[in-house]
Amino acid sequence: MKVVILAGGYGTRLSEYTKTIPKPMVKISNKPILVHIINWYVKHGFNDFYIALGYKGNVIRQYFKNKKIKNCRINLVDTGLNTMTGGRLKKLKKFLGEEDFFMTYGDGLANVNLKKLLKFHKKNKKLATLTAVRPPARFGAIKINNKFVTYFKEKSKIDEGWINGGFFVINPKLLNYIKSSNTFFEREPLINASNQKQLLAYKHEGIWQCMDTKRDKEILEKIFKKKKFI
Repeated sequence: MKVVILAGGYGTRLSEYTKTIPKPMVKISNKPILVHIINWYVKHGFNDFYIALGYKGNVIRQYFKNKKIKNCRINLVDTGLNTMTGGRLKKLKKFLGEEDFFMTYGDGLANVNLKKLLKFHKKNKKLATLTAVRPPARFGAIKINNKFVTYFKEKSKIDEGWINGGFFVINPKLLNYIKSSNTFFEREPLINASNQKQLLAYKHEGIWQCMDTKRDKEILEKIFKKKKFI
C-alpha cells in the first residue's frame, strides 16, 4: 500500500532552521523528522513511499541519495515550489493508481496504530479517514458524530476538542475534489467530503505532536528523550 508524505512547504514558522533546510529535514533525536515518519510506517509493514517535494527539495533528494532506509522504496516527486497541499496530492495522482493510500504531513509524529486505522477505513467504506487527536486548544477543531466528521475548521483560535492530526487513509476518488495547484486539501476537498458524509475520523488518544515552531521541536525532543515514541 502506498504512503504519501507532503514535504514541500516553506515552514516559515520554524525559520530558525528552514532558511537552509526544508522542515521535514529538521532533526529530532539526531534524525530528520521525515525519517521518523517513514520508520513508523515501515514498522507497521507499509514501505512504498511517495514524498511530495517543493521548497528545498534538493536537500531531501541529496539525503536519500546518500542514505538508504532498509526495507522501503522511496519515490521523490517534485510537486512545485508554491503548490498547496491539495495541489501536491493532485500532482501525485498518476502514481497512486486506483487503490486506497495513506497520506500524512512531513512535520508531525504520532504513535497511531496504522493497521487499526486502515481496518477502520476499509470497514466504513468512505472516501477518506483522518486521524483525530486532542492537542492544546490553540489548534482548530473537528466535530464527530457516529464516526462522521460533521464540522471541519482548520486552526481556529476559538475552537477546542478534536482536530485533524493527519495520518489519513484516502480513496483516490477524493482527488477529484481538488480543483487546482492552489487548492488547500484541508479546505474545500475535506469540507465537501464532510458535507457529503464521506469523511470519517479515527480517534487517536496516544502521542501526537506537530512541529510548527521551535517550542514544538523541543517538545518532540523531550518525547524521544523519555523514549515515549517507537
